[in-house]
Amino acid sequence: MNLKAPLSEDTVRSLRLGQEVRVDGEVFIGRDEMHIRALEHRREGKLLPVVLEDGILFHCGPIVRRDSRGWNIIAAGPTTSARMNALEPDFIREFGIRAIIGKGGMSRPTVEAMRQQGCVYLALPGGAAVLAAQGIKRVRGVEWLDLGMPEALWIVEAKDLGPLIVAIDAHGNSIYEEVDLKVQENMAAVRRRLGL
Repeated sequence: MNLKAPLSEDTVRSLRLGQEVRVDGEVFIGRDEMHIRALEHRREGKLLPVVLEDGILFHCGPIVRRDSRGWNIIAAGPTTSARMNALEPDFIREFGIRAIIGKGGMSRPTVEAMRQQGCVYLALPGGAAVLAAQGIKRVRGVEWLDLGMPEALWIVEAKDLGPLIVAIDAHGNSIYEEVDLKVQENMAAVRRRLGL
């Protein structure tokens, strides 16, 4: 299934845990410093240079090259999303994003914000930076480049970005938590068998 940005809440809430999707349309790329600046702007009553509502946010520090035709994304490996755990619940609520692309999952407070607002987490395997870059067809723009290339806010156009897995759905379910629970159950069974 291809998701076309911007996303509606109904579309996001219809996605199932474990479902494979790809992304088309506008995607915002940003990580820690971009989150901090956006939230500071909101607290100070300043407008952001882009409208994030109903958008897709990719946790990524891209490698970008500039030539006579403009910016080109060379590699777009996902950043470990847990780095944004302290910022993401407020970011989701303040800016109304509908999907986050990243790796490694996110905290329970973030999962709850996703459930409340109608947002999903789409997992992209680590080590797939060049593959992910192939799904980015052009750079539409960049903001806050003073933060540095990997921390700036990149606005890109995606086509068949993926494959991505719905790893946290908009109903509070998380593949990461399910796997953790299964591991704990298996460890308890092993301890019982060993008499520990």
